[in-house]
Amino acid sequence: MTDVSATLPVLVVGAGPTGLAAAMSLARARVPVRLIDRAPQPGRHTRAIGLQARTLELLEQHRVVEPFLELGHRAHAANLYSNGQRRARLDFDPLLTRYPYLLFLDQTVTEQLLGAQLATLGVEVERGVELLECQQDPDGVSAVLRHADGHTGAQRASYLVAADGAHSTVRHQLGMQFDGQTLEQSFLLADVGAQTPWPEDEFHIFASGDGLAALFPFGKGRYRLVADHRVVLPAVPEGVMPVPSLDACRAIVEQRVHHPVALSDLSWSSYFHVNSRMVGQLRVQRVFLAGDAAHVHSPAGAQGMNTGIQEAFNLGWKIARVLAGGAPDRLLDTYNAERHPIERIVLRQTSFVTQLVEADRGPLKLLRERVMPALVALGPLRDAARQAVSELSIQYRRSPLTLERVLDGGPRAGERAPDALVRVVDGPLGKAPGKGRMFDLHDPASFSLFLLVDAKAETAAEGVAAARTPADIAVDEELTRFAQAVERLLPEVVRVWRLSDVASGTGAQAAGGGAPSLSEAYGRARPAFYLVRPDGYICARGRPASDLHALARHCETWFARGGMPFAAPTQT
Repeated sequence: MTDVSATLPVLVVGAGPTGLAAAMSLARARVPVRLIDRAPQPGRHTRAIGLQARTLELLEQHRVVEPFLELGHRAHAANLYSNGQRRARLDFDPLLTRYPYLLFLDQTVTEQLLGAQLATLGVEVERGVELLECQQDPDGVSAVLRHADGHTGAQRASYLVAADGAHSTVRHQLGMQFDGQTLEQSFLLADVGAQTPWPEDEFHIFASGDGLAALFPFGKGRYRLVADHRVVLPAVPEGVMPVPSLDACRAIVEQRVHHPVALSDLSWSSYFHVNSRMVGQLRVQRVFLAGDAAHVHSPAGAQGMNTGIQEAFNLGWKIARVLAGGAPDRLLDTYNAERHPIERIVLRQTSFVTQLVEADRGPLKLLRERVMPALVALGPLRDAARQAVSELSIQYRRSPLTLERVLDGGPRAGERAPDALVRVVDGPLGKAPGKGRMFDLHDPASFSLFLLVDAKAETAAEGVAAARTPADIAVDEELTRFAQAVERLLPEVVRVWRLSDVASGTGAQAAGGGAPSLSEAYGRARPAFYLVRPDGYICARGRPASDLHALARHCETWFARGGMPFAAPTQT
């Protein structure tokens, strides 16, 4: 394998959440990174405030979620009102995740936490450094950078990740279209103190003929007020846009909320225009677009920042595999194949939700007030809505990176690998047997090969040899050969775990921290394998006895550049 530390760095342009997540993913895989941002200081106020359950799961797997949970505020339910009457309520508690809520946390704090974690990996944000020009050739990217003191310098990079926002310099340099529309209305944002008649662990969206208003809790009596602003704002230079007053915020709440809400202590407010746009492709040779540089849309649903962070994690491990010499260049094409369809869905959904809540007449108003309450009352549709909002339903089943074989239950290839309480029978580096959670076992810099075995293998691991039959021993030898074959295909980048269900009555519920059992999360097929990608999605699943050759061909095609020869182990 190539020593990635000797390669040219990856240049990440833009130190918002997307750029920070991309740099963190690369640095974890020991890829050299240079992260620049033209702003001399981090932003003081930002629009994005919501972290969805799937993003929190990925942060957990990167071992960085705890500070977010400590500083954020959890909202367990969403309420939609029309003309003062509550029409729908969506509670997140039934979600099968450790994070059955929407975590509200200002984007500036999210950036601080990601930046602090990145510093522990040896990467610092270079502020006041602006990309002026970039050119590509078959071997890399040449960039011209201007520093805070005015001098310019050149940077040669292996790849460039453009996370430089809606007005992306990189996108303009490439001459890429940003197709879509500018919506007519603007939005008002304000951080205020508020006394409300509701608990602080829920958020509220109000629709009426006068417009949209929403209240999102930060805790301790603080809220983010969001409202559409139907007055055309004057064309003024950037930085001198008028800001909403506390009286303006109060007038909106009185007019649209129809409930006793008292506002006070305005700490920040702003107007902003809404666009719904996206690029036609996310890869242009050695340049990749992510976050707002690739797509912008309505803030409805708190999807934008989460989408960018998940794009970064999707892309980071793929660049790392190619630079390490273990994967062909075509692996990088799957970034566009997997993420671009999701971006299209996000744009359609956020645009529709915005139109729905703003409608003051016609079919959309009827849908909001009459049809939607009936639909949300249906269990399957309510569950689907929870999954969509939390982004737990994001999947890559149609990706070329998935190898699907039929098993008895369990998540399919391309879907998120859920957490589960497991008994570790054996693991890398002589891991001692014991109870644990799958998210604790997965390393986001590596693939994880989970071999699911029955309870007899657990007994064997504890030295009770009498419990094993000749058939059990044959299965154990077969699994050993299977694991060795996969380790030869993915040297130094796969970690193999043998797992079984935790026996009932052993404190399983307390040890699992709310995680389901292995059988509940992954079905009862034994023995079975699940190969999990570094970004926490299932790459392949099947049965070791019958699917080794298919898995070998799949790994050779996508993760083992140079046609690493595979020879099936001799059967004994």
